[in-house]
Amino acid sequence: MAARSIGSATISFGLVSVPVNLFSSSESTGAISFNMIHAKCGSRLKQQYICAKDGTVVEKDEITKGYEFAKDQYVLFSADEIKALDEKATNAIDIAEFVPLAAVERIYLEKVYYLGAGKGGERAYRLLVAALEVTGRAALGQYSARGKQHLVLVRPMGDILAMEQLHYQAEIRSAADVPRADVPLKDAELALARQLIEQGAVDEFRPENFRDTVRERVLEEIQRKVDGEQISAAPAEAPQTRVIDLMDALKASLAKRGASTVEKMPARRVATNGAKSEEKEIQTKPKKKASGAR
Repeated sequence: MAARSIGSATISFGLVSVPVNLFSSSESTGAISFNMIHAKCGSRLKQQYICAKDGTVVEKDEITKGYEFAKDQYVLFSADEIKALDEKATNAIDIAEFVPLAAVERIYLEKVYYLGAGKGGERAYRLLVAALEVTGRAALGQYSARGKQHLVLVRPMGDILAMEQLHYQAEIRSAADVPRADVPLKDAELALARQLIEQGAVDEFRPENFRDTVRERVLEEIQRKVDGEQISAAPAEAPQTRVIDLMDALKASLAKRGASTVEKMPARRVATNGAKSEEKEIQTKPKKKASGAR
């Protein structure tokens, strides 16, 4: 199924304008949320706002917004005043400069969108993708949407463009604030640590090899409840004895990983030959209780 556009914009730099369509790069189905339910009757609960001074329920038409400029002191804004404060949506991705893509640190990344060519801009779009690819640069600019102005980076991603929404510098905490341990390292320790890393090293980034097992377990437990079963907490595992000597810990890790690698070898050969995976199909949503089920 073709991706569905969530909006349109125009990439602008100099006198050049490239119409584009925005697409989400991720799904929001990963999160599992629970509703607030009245335990006595099973009905869903509604939220109410209570005045901290009077203790009375405040209706929506009696609510305004305020900014706390000092402890318990607020300056009030009407809905029209809040609307006037919002950044006007221009639908323009205004490019200010082109930076080396490798110079953008990953810590700034907040969210990613795909950009597809807009109507009438296919040639300019392809040209921008190719030019960014051959120069190794990305376009840094700003994009206003939903009352906010975002710092964005437009970069090539194969034969399309991706727009990365970045944190502003003021939103990034300094790594210098993280406490450091002034502990000298031994050459033998470093050699073992390198050996441990090389033992688990792979040549490709394969995120598909990992899945959210916590989400799978929660969905399975929800399905059990739907089917009429009761959930009981699993007994807590006894804490394992820790190896406090770093050298012993590294040696034990190497031995454990080596044994694990040997155990996995037959499974890898099967996958290479194209045999069907015996992996259990992942259930994405609990199914309703069948008629007549307990």
